[in-house]
Amino acid sequence: MQEIGVVMYAGAQQAAILGLTDLFAVANRVAEAHSESTIPAIKVTHWQQDDADSAPYKVFDSYTPAASTGLAALILPPALGEPLGADDMPALQVWLRKQHAAGVVLTSVCAGAFALAATGLVKQRRMTTHWSHAELLHQRFPDVIVDADQLIIDDGDIITAGGLMAWTDLGLRLVDRLLGSSVMIATARILLVDPAGREQRFYSVFSPCLTHGDAAVLKVQHWLQATQAKETALAILAAEAGLEERTFLRRFQKATGMTTTEYCQRLRVGRARELLQFGNASIDRIAWEVGYSDPSAFRKVFTRIVGLAPSDYRRRFNAKASPAA
Repeated sequence: MQEIGVVMYAGAQQAAILGLTDLFAVANRVAEAHSESTIPAIKVTHWQQDDADSAPYKVFDSYTPAASTGLAALILPPALGEPLGADDMPALQVWLRKQHAAGVVLTSVCAGAFALAATGLVKQRRMTTHWSHAELLHQRFPDVIVDADQLIIDDGDIITAGGLMAWTDLGLRLVDRLLGSSVMIATARILLVDPAGREQRFYSVFSPCLTHGDAAVLKVQHWLQATQAKETALAILAAEAGLEERTFLRRFQKATGMTTTEYCQRLRVGRARELLQFGNASIDRIAWEVGYSDPSAFRKVFTRIVGLAPSDYRRRFNAKASPAA
């Protein structure tokens, strides 16, 4: 019997805790249907933390008649409020490091990534969180490689999932790992959940950093937003900032974390996503509307940033599409 623990830290989302418990119960029923055993393949335990200075302790066990061989994985669920700060969870950090040293796979969903990053176990490693938390996670833990485009990153002993509802993706990943792909696919089918193929960047919107304190760069950002990044020539941008070109490039990248080309591409793609979602103009027309004279170049940039071709994005997200479509 494999044991998966869900950590009920301060502010943890109750819906995710109960939903994960139900997901693994469904997986157990699927597994039992393909075997003669009546003992669940997975038992779920809940671990509650009363305060920042106390270690979590077990408060729920889905199958008490039989003991497991020990925890196989621990899940840090999402939080609905502000992510925990490092000073909010000293005992939790120590406990998680101890469990990891014992061979337990540590996992997180959404804001649970902050508790996981605080352990120091993810330094120089990739992890994901909700796209709206990505910048804050990077600021608090600069040694962590934050990749918020990915909905789930499986790094062996560490698994992180991005969105608030990505606990379904994490749960299915653990079912796949512990019980096999056949049980995972059957579980996903029962729950009507897409078992694979999604990325968080399908849903995230570009949220540029505007609090960097560089007034010249901020002026250009506001100008680009107002003009929908139709003009991206370096000379014009530098003149708008009142800076020499090389100085402007250096300060822009320091302030925003990206080059002017990358920044303008994301602004243009953001506008294109709106047009694809709420309009019926052709892809070539949309390319022209957002500043691309070459539709093929637009398609390449859009696909690289969003992870879907413009036509696929429209089929999936167009608000005017019929239910049959």
